[in-house]
Amino acid sequence: MIDWNIQARAHACQACHRHFADKEPFHTLLYDQKHSYERLDVCEACWQSQYSQGGADRKGFISHWTSIYAVPPVAPPDPIGKETAESLLRKLVAQNDTAHAGARFILAVMLERRRLLKVKAQLNEDGQRVFVYEHAQSGDLFNIADPNLQLDQLEEVQRDVSHLLAHGLDSALEQDGSLEQGGSATSSMNGVPSTGITDAAAGESETGERSGDATAPAAAI
Repeated sequence: MIDWNIQARAHACQACHRHFADKEPFHTLLYDQKHSYERLDVCEACWQSQYSQGGADRKGFISHWTSIYAVPPVAPPDPIGKETAESLLRKLVAQNDTAHAGARFILAVMLERRRLLKVKAQLNEDGQRVFVYEHAQSGDLFNIADPNLQLDQLEEVQRDVSHLLAHGLDSALEQDGSLEQGGSATSSMNGVPSTGITDAAAGESETGERSGDATAPAAAI
């Protein structure tokens, strides 16, 4: 599978380099560059003059969509305590550990149901379905592989997600290290709701579908 880190939305047109204004519409094009994906954000003027005719015919084209630029809010101080679903997903995507593939998928589905993430494209990499999500506020892109979870696997993934939300990724890494040295650890699930996690995964397992507003060629879906 192609390695993928979160791709942030550009704050200026990547063709003319003019900074986007608040609430300005812009266009995003996604291209497959063999070993990575390339995101291209362009203003309306550059879209009309350079990409509206022939942009989809360029080598590696996957998808195109429009968004509204929002000036990033001032970042609040980092809270001390439990992970949020979004902060945990960002860390797991950056870590890219196959052991947490199910957790990444469940967290993305949870955030999609909260309307924080929206599917913009569906890809097929070596026979595995991959969803390209866009963050509703920041415009960041997340590449989330579908681990094809079965119902009998949900309990284990639920425990993984609940523990990570309650104790954080760093705690999980420390626990893994202690177990490798012959120790043992018991995770606490107190105060962490599990129903939403199970329902999100079960809904995906039953439907196996996602909806998005992206324009993508059939071969990429």
